[in-house]
Amino acid sequence: MHLYDIILVIINIGLLILVCELPQCHVGASDVSQGDIIFDADNKPLNTNKDQTKFVSRMLGVNYLAKKDAGIHSSINKFKKSCKCVCPYQANTAELKKCAVVEPPTPPTPSSNNSSVSDVPSPPLHVNGIFPSLAATAASGPDRTECGTGALMPWADKLYMVSYLSVPDGGNGTGLYAIDDKFTITKLADHRSTFANRILHRQTNQIIIGAWAIDMEGRYRVFPDLLRVRIGASAEHLTHPETMVYMLGMDGPLWECNVTSLECSQLFDLVKTLNIPASAGEQPHFKAAHTMNGRLLVASNTFEANDFTGQQHGGRLAEWKGPGTNWTILEETAFVEVTGRRNFGQVIYALGWDFRSVILKVFDPANNYWQTYRLPKGSHAFDHLWQTEWPRIREVETERYLMDMHGLFYELSPLGWAGSTWGIRPISQHIRVIPDFTSFRGLLVLGGNQVSSIFDNNVVTGQAQSGLWFGKTDDLWSFGKPQGWGAVWRADNLANGSISDPYLMTGFDKKVMHIILHDNTPGATVTLEVDVTGTAGHRVNENWLRLYSYTLSPSTPYTYYIFQEGYSVHWVRTRVECIGNPSCTVTAYFHYT
Repeated sequence: MHLYDIILVIINIGLLILVCELPQCHVGASDVSQGDIIFDADNKPLNTNKDQTKFVSRMLGVNYLAKKDAGIHSSINKFKKSCKCVCPYQANTAELKKCAVVEPPTPPTPSSNNSSVSDVPSPPLHVNGIFPSLAATAASGPDRTECGTGALMPWADKLYMVSYLSVPDGGNGTGLYAIDDKFTITKLADHRSTFANRILHRQTNQIIIGAWAIDMEGRYRVFPDLLRVRIGASAEHLTHPETMVYMLGMDGPLWECNVTSLECSQLFDLVKTLNIPASAGEQPHFKAAHTMNGRLLVASNTFEANDFTGQQHGGRLAEWKGPGTNWTILEETAFVEVTGRRNFGQVIYALGWDFRSVILKVFDPANNYWQTYRLPKGSHAFDHLWQTEWPRIREVETERYLMDMHGLFYELSPLGWAGSTWGIRPISQHIRVIPDFTSFRGLLVLGGNQVSSIFDNNVVTGQAQSGLWFGKTDDLWSFGKPQGWGAVWRADNLANGSISDPYLMTGFDKKVMHIILHDNTPGATVTLEVDVTGTAGHRVNENWLRLYSYTLSPSTPYTYYIFQEGYSVHWVRTRVECIGNPSCTVTAYFHYT
């Protein structure tokens, strides 16, 4: 740096000290002239124009002084950081102009074409959190129900989203949306119904989301027969997969739809087919469908007071193997999700719950066998059929699942070798209602359902709306600590020698098991067994191991067992030996904190 430049730096710093004492004027984006050189966070010019002598530096709210001479720029910039002002420099006169804070432009709304920032290069976009401008809303009235995020799917360089009302005509303003990589949202179509389905129809290179089919160019067409139907899920067709898909209505109709002609016809009323006692008050509420291993599986999450008390059961997990066969009911309790990959052995996962715990059923096609596992509930606020929305098992990182159920996130492997499931562990606890989630542009995207009055049953909510959360998948580790509770037996009358379903232990911190002998039972010995590897009973020399036994009697009907700090296994289960009776009534309940 020459002597002249050193003197100039000293003069400019002195002027900076002076002008930074002056009242600052706020300069918006319109004050940035065309041809100004914009510097990035590393002080590298984003655009250059040697004929211009005025430079403005603006980056993510951190303002820098810019001058053509790199040495002078660096020296003044170091001083400027403490001064916290921007002094645009005019090289022709070597005079500092007024000290001004240059504010970043206000981001335009999705529907706006704000030309005031069109000539200013935008800084690289870093996303983490919630963008209010991307929220889906319903009208404020006169009908008010909800506006949840029914389905999210990346396709044709955009993120497609469909929102939903509680029931058809339960409000206005919901629709089909597209979000681009600049986070501009466009509403493609309006609807007044309930849609929460998404699927890739691989044979015709279209996605089906809501009542629309969207091709690889982003052209969308509507299934007219479905605009008044609540669609909970879509699934591949068993006999005509090249041209057809199944559409599962939440209220029980199962449709098959031609993805070319967009014509649909109803195949079943599953309320009647699956003997759901709707006339006795059990509301059908179908949520999921999936086709694999030559069968179509459907799930309904009906669960109300009578299900909790055991008086009747409206939930269903059922399968159908195509024309000429009958439906088979696999479970008569609430199920909300069923899914699986076409490879890795084609293991099928089904997710539900009862009054005891969360249930994870795993189908092993090699042995034609369903294994039932139990998981803790992270919350009781998801126990009613309306409260769950759509818990999902989705692939958000390549070849591994993210599972959301009853307020807990889990990592889940698609593998199920030798009939066992060991690749599951809890990630975090949350209270957010998440009807769907996906990945887009390297981000995890969580849907929502934040404000719902449901026909003004809650008079302090207001306008129905739901936002999207964007972040990294590993951000989920920073959510709440995994904790929960659940039972393998809950006042269950058990035959002598009964063995419970395996219950998840791995990944939780402090753990205790409560054992209760109920009235009119002479006595019972309860033994706790553990699966260290996760594959006990499925591999040679890997067996369930005895950890603890306790004998209960009418005089000592209760005990508990605290697992030592640091102790963990993959799965635990209980075995009972009834004393003086062929059966006994026992509770085995776990609390993880």
